Amino acid sequence: MKVILTLLTPLLLAVPCRGAEGSKALRVVSWNLHHGEGSDGKQDLARIAAVIQSQEPDVVVLQEVDNKCKRSGGVDQAAELARLTNLQYVFGKAMDHDGGEYGQAILSRFPLSDLKIHKLPGEGEPRIAISARTETPFGPLTVAGVHLDYGDPARQLVQAQVASAALLEVSTGPIVLAGDFNATAESKTLAVFSQAPWIVVPKSGSAATEPAVKPDKEIDFTVVKGLRPVKPTVVVAETAASDHRPIVTAFAKPE
Repeated sequence: MKVILTLLTPLLLAVPCRGAEGSKALRVVSWNLHHGEGSDGKQDLARIAAVIQSQEPDVVVLQEVDNKCKRSGGVDQAAELARLTNLQYVFGKAMDHDGGEYGQAILSRFPLSDLKIHKLPGEGEPRIAISARTETPFGPLTVAGVHLDYGDPARQLVQAQVASAALLEVSTGPIVLAGDFNATAESKTLAVFSQAPWIVVPKSGSAATEPAVKPDKEIDFTVVKGLRPVKPTVVVAETAASDHRPIVTAFAKPE
């Protein structure tokens, strides 16, 4: 018996704690990575990965991700973060940039499939939403990310409307959408996701997410259809790894 306990103890200690919401919750992290550059001007994917792992996520939705761009050392950032966090990944290109690609990524504990890139209208920097399907303990789930226009509310509103329609067409089942909306909670943009079948998950505590050091703008959100938030979204008090703070939300099946 002592031998068995000796062998099991390291394994038991290695099992991550799932937090107060329990093991049946699905934890989703969303984070604008600023192509891996922190508020201190340093690029450090290991630091980003450590923050992600500290939240014990099932799914991670990432914006401003580089793929082999010169400015970020030619690294495939989605693949490297997946390696560092031991998660699976998909990457969606918004545009070619600096010798590589720039876009969004999804990491997941569960297999990912059916990646779709939804191009959003408007001039200026190309904007997209991405979506992928994953099989969770709750059943099939569509996970989506978005990064909307900065500085033009009218263009941003149209992008939100197009993204909403595209995602609802992709899936009739549960959807978790998260990202950098570049819009405040009171905006017309967020109003698109404040009506059925969508729910914008409210935040607890300090809601501001940008800039990371002393945030004064709440522009990063998690939106859901067909799942129940276990508790409000939490803004992680991370000040160095990016120019945004990450957010984490836990979901359960509807009661």
